[in-house]
Amino acid sequence: MAEFVVTEALKKLVGTAEPPLLYKVEEGAIQRYARAVGDSNPMHNDVEYASQREFGRLKAPPSFTGWPVTSGFDMFQLVEKLIAAGAPRGNLDGGVEYEFKAPVGAGDILVAVIKIANIEGKETRMGPTMLTTIEITYTNQRGEVALIARNQFLSF
Repeated sequence: MAEFVVTEALKKLVGTAEPPLLYKVEEGAIQRYARAVGDSNPMHNDVEYASQREFGRLKAPPSFTGWPVTSGFDMFQLVEKLIAAGAPRGNLDGGVEYEFKAPVGAGDILVAVIKIANIEGKETRMGPTMLTTIEITYTNQRGEVALIARNQFLSF
């Protein structure tokens, strides 16, 4: 068996970014998300409690970045761009890893930049497989990188 061969067209996509998205982090959204994932930490649920702590406001649970207030990004369009450049059509979620850099809290405005960070060929039990890493960098209104998410998916 052989690994997937990354085409020149796919190699040219590495490092390309989508137009930035704007996210707004709101108190109510933090509370709803925390309840939805079963997080009872008062820093995510109790405005009064959080306001009396060092952070001074509700803190977003890990991986919560608020809701996009601008539109334009569609993961399916990104996948179609990869397929047009030679990627296989079958896709499987390979998971996500988070790198937390600065706390995110109520009132923050985040700018998300989504880019294709890496494409490589692998040999897996499914046969020749392409591993793609999509990196999303969230920067807050103070210019600090708050979070980097690296999503991986397998194409076969």
